[in-house]
Amino acid sequence: MHIVTGGAGFIGSNLVAALCARGEEVVVVDRLRQGQKWRNLAKHPVAAIVPPEELRAFLGRHPPVKALFHMGAISATTETDGDLVAATNIALPQYLWDWCADARVPFIYASSAATYGDGSQGFEDDLSPAALARLRPLNLYGWSKLAFDRRVAQMLALGRPRPPSWAGLRFFNVYGPNEHHKGRMASVVLHKFNQIMRGEDATLFASDREGIADGEQKRDFVHVEDCVAAMLWLEANPAASGLYNIGSGRARSFLDLTRAIYAALGRNAEIRFIPMPDDLKGKYQYFTEARMERLRGAGFTKPPVTLEDGVARTVRDVLLRTEDPFA
Repeated sequence: MHIVTGGAGFIGSNLVAALCARGEEVVVVDRLRQGQKWRNLAKHPVAAIVPPEELRAFLGRHPPVKALFHMGAISATTETDGDLVAATNIALPQYLWDWCADARVPFIYASSAATYGDGSQGFEDDLSPAALARLRPLNLYGWSKLAFDRRVAQMLALGRPRPPSWAGLRFFNVYGPNEHHKGRMASVVLHKFNQIMRGEDATLFASDREGIADGEQKRDFVHVEDCVAAMLWLEANPAASGLYNIGSGRARSFLDLTRAIYAALGRNAEIRFIPMPDDLKGKYQYFTEARMERLRGAGFTKPPVTLEDGVARTVRDVLLRTEDPFA
């Protein structure tokens, strides 16, 4: 079987859908809670749903596992409970790494582009201790993801037991189906679509940085299809173990993204700029762009989904299907 932690979440549920489409047996580790998160899984024949607090007991029964994909995390960049974040985003992946090393199971885990902070140190997916030490994340979430990347580098340097193959994935700004449950942390695509459909102008944060115009803040927007393709490729190519950026490789502005949403809806763009929220001041990334040479050099050849095509597909094939906007 495959195990996917966070398997009812955004990236995780898209991975589950792809694995199930291949006929794989998939165990999801997640909490569904109230709301519609269950609908992210509703179309797929998952083998079991294991609550996170029962994961250690489940693994203690030594199930036959092909690979373990660890997508589960506290991903809110505004979370302030350091103990909770450390337990979830550092201690848990350490336990899973050790379990996979002992059970000889491939391990693929989610890191984040939030590890790069304001981008002043570049976006090189370099696992060397010196390169990792230079990074300065802007929030607790980014620090926790970097902390585990650094722990992986330390374990490798010390010759500690490791899974037979492994990969850490620094996801950039992912968008696509199955993120309705994410609330404030959902992608800009979903937020702007909802605004427009309510009859409002799309709002973007005004720039508070000299030399950058309003709406020209740029991110590497990557369709979740590309994330899933990379994960499946890495599972199938164990010699490519390592730390990798997962992005499109091209930074695009929030204006580009918002205009693409209006274009998919066949409407003229109506955009209004609002002040940066106080809780994001000093913690907001103004530019991200994945360096993709390392993953391409390892042999991954899938061309990225373009922003215009990915947004159009998300709007037309998912979000406008109001009765069933789930993959």
